[in-house]
Formats: sequence, C-alpha cells, structure tokens
Amino acid sequence: MSNLIWEEGLGAFLLVTIALGGGSAWMTGRAVAQGWDSIARLAIYIVLLSCAVRFIHFALFDGTLVSLHYYAVDFVILLAIGILARQFTRAGQMASQYGFAFRRIGPLGWGRKG
Repeated sequence: MSNLIWEEGLGAFLLVTIALGGGSAWMTGRAVAQGWDSIARLAIYIVLLSCAVRFIHFALFDGTLVSLHYYAVDFVILLAIGILARQFTRAGQMASQYGFAFRRIGPLGWGRKG
C-alpha cells in the first residue's frame, strides 16, 4: 500500500518538500509580503515552486514527475508555509510601519492601539 503523503520515503519527503521547498516557500511568502502583494500572487509563485519540488523528487529519488496527487500534496504544504510566512511578515510590517495605529498581537496578528 502506498503512502498518501510521500512517495519515495519519509527522508526524501522531509529533505525535498519540507526543508528545500519549505524554505523556498517561506522566502517567497516573505517576498510577497514585502511587496504588499496578495495571496493570489503567492499562489501563482507556489504553483511554480511545486513544479520544481516535483522535479527534484523525480531527478534525485526516482519519484513520479507527473503525478497530480503528489503535486497537490506538495502544493498544499508549500502554500501553507508560504501563507504562514506572509502573515508573519505582514504582522511585523503593520506594527512597525504603522506603529502609531497598530500593535502586534502574537506572531501572526496585529490590532489597533488604544
């Protein structure tokens, strides 16, 4: 029975999807937030990043290059990491650039002062 999350093994999944792809998704989320772009723009970038992650699975670990299921798994994980990074960065931006009106509430949120 094949695994629903990883194809080649847990080690390959952790290395390629989580470490390499996740790190790239985090940096992409930060870049999108710093450019004040939308989540839709982030999703477009993550689509391309997911293709690259799928290719690395194929080239290094003999994974399936064209697999809709594993592509979707990679996409969902990378998109979640990218959105988390975007929100983390945006909360810092709102608290620092608009410090007269907003304060940071936790790592992912901000709220009005007063």
